[in-house]
Amino acid sequence: MALSVGIVGLPNVGKSTLFNALTKNEVLMANYPFATIDPTVGVVAVPDNRLQTLSNISGSQEIIPAIVEFVDIAGLVKGASAGEGLGNKFLSNIRETDMIAEVVRIFEDEDVHHVSGAIDPMGDIEVINLELIMADAETVSKRLGTISRDVRAGDKDAAALQALMERMLPHLEAGQLANRLEMSDEERNLIRELHLLTMKAFLYVCNKKNGAFNLDENNDDRWQELVQFFEATGSEYVVVDAGVEHELKDLEEEEKTEFRREYGAQDSGVDALIRAAYHRLGLMSYFTTGEKETRAWTVKQGSTGPEAGAAIHTDFKDKYIRAQVVAFEDLVTAGSRAAAKEAGKVRTEGKDYIVQDGDVIEFMHS
Repeated sequence: MALSVGIVGLPNVGKSTLFNALTKNEVLMANYPFATIDPTVGVVAVPDNRLQTLSNISGSQEIIPAIVEFVDIAGLVKGASAGEGLGNKFLSNIRETDMIAEVVRIFEDEDVHHVSGAIDPMGDIEVINLELIMADAETVSKRLGTISRDVRAGDKDAAALQALMERMLPHLEAGQLANRLEMSDEERNLIRELHLLTMKAFLYVCNKKNGAFNLDENNDDRWQELVQFFEATGSEYVVVDAGVEHELKDLEEEEKTEFRREYGAQDSGVDALIRAAYHRLGLMSYFTTGEKETRAWTVKQGSTGPEAGAAIHTDFKDKYIRAQVVAFEDLVTAGSRAAAKEAGKVRTEGKDYIVQDGDVIEFMHS
């Protein structure tokens, strides 16, 4: 399961620097035959310390992490929804991704020009989101103009979609993201056919700069306004210094830790971003482990045993019989699968079992 995150933002906010820092985690293509060689796409490993722990227990020859695709999308300009700049290409590139990581600049630096001439992160968000909203409003308006024929023919789904779009259009025209409209699960399924940009999950990436005037560090009014917006809209955000992470991308982990300490940044903002993106996509990892390899498998949160098995091979979904499951923490405490079994921590689960993040699983199938 390779879901993609589009990195969007105005020019000169650090978008490409962030993408280059992210690709330090790029995985070996051999394990992912579907992976693209497009230079604007990075297949990035999801940081997970549990893999090394399991590998140590099993004596694995190889570790294969979960992955997320990040796509470096051309800088947006005001008027993109009307075709300005790379408008149509920009919008179509976003449409192909599963989630939007919106980069906003939270540092002042006279040497790095800002397209609007001033550092105003809320203003940046409003410009970007409005372009996406306007593109969605056009999509909905066009579909409303063609759906009446299907409604007259007695298509119940078309009638339900028409009613939903009649609620959606004024919502968008009021400057609201499509994903902020209250909808039932059935309505969410109906609206999918429109591929609306603002129905996607959003993650805001606040980019700071070492040595510059950073709004968060100075508790600037603009930072307070930004945090209030995140809280009011229930938006998830991460703070990252893309420049520092880019500088450190080729160093070993111990060296990175030492340099981060010097920069005053104890944690990797890039690792936090990757994990946050994985979570916002509604994904989780379960593990298989043995002498050959320890591997993280990506599934949607709430997946059943057969659905999780399909991540390994599609046949596992239909031929699933049962699974031997042990929680990561229980396996580590026991020290081995045999010891965990002896302690009663290895469970046999049937087709209805809902897989949990961190489960270590052996599948039984016909």
